[in-house]
Amino acid sequence: MEGNADKVRRGREFYRKHPDSRLYPPKFVEAMVTRENINDLVGQSGLPEDIDLMSVDIDGNDYWVWDALTCVAPKVVIIETHIEFGHRSIVVPYDPRYVHPGKHPDYHGASPAAMEKLARKKGYRLIGSNEYGFNTIYVRRGLADDLLPEVPVDTVLSHPRNAARAARFDAIRDWDYLEV
Repeated sequence: MEGNADKVRRGREFYRKHPDSRLYPPKFVEAMVTRENINDLVGQSGLPEDIDLMSVDIDGNDYWVWDALTCVAPKVVIIETHIEFGHRSIVVPYDPRYVHPGKHPDYHGASPAAMEKLARKKGYRLIGSNEYGFNTIYVRRGLADDLLPEVPVDTVLSHPRNAARAARFDAIRDWDYLEV
């Protein structure tokens, strides 16, 4: 799902020509994803409720969209967080019209701590992230608990680069946030 028509067109072109996906290309849906329409968009896709993997990276409303999503229960969720928020458990207020970079390139999304709380509420556990910590990875509770142990949020904020990223929060420190 992508809100930018040009990116949808380019994606379709790429996969139409790619030898590994020519026979069964991915489906592209041109739509701005919001918490109000996520269940309809996913429901119309024909996906089963029990999907293996869901990746959410929409530069802004990731937290709100995952919170609203009820029509599927992915086994694994990879979702973007905003490491600049550090250990604070905060989320930028929801704006269905938000498009990155908005009024400031670092004022969007949710902290890893806030996303981990949402994940826990939805029945998931944090098992890791990409190297820099901004794409956090969650597994549904009860799946591979022994093989993929839960990790604390501190582990996703441990990369040396993140100290400099956290300093960027100073410019937006006094803006509106929701503590979760």
